[in-house]
Amino acid sequence: MISVCQIKGARGLLGWSALKLAEASGVGVATIRRYELQDGIPAANSLSLKAIEDTLVSAGVEFIGNPLLDPGVKLRKSD
Repeated sequence: MISVCQIKGARGLLGWSALKLAEASGVGVATIRRYELQDGIPAANSLSLKAIEDTLVSAGVEFIGNPLLDPGVKLRKSD
């Protein structure tokens, strides 16, 4: 699972808008924006949250730490 702040942080590292993440993940932009208004782990459809996570990982984001206690993200260097 990933947290709201990890989703926002990952988008920031990539320079992606919510619309860009929506297009890349197949999750509606309104859904992403609704998730990002929450705190902690979003109350979300698990398939949608997994699609967001997989998309961000494919784009080079690594999720680090515990999503509730010490959530973090970092961008992997491309070779």
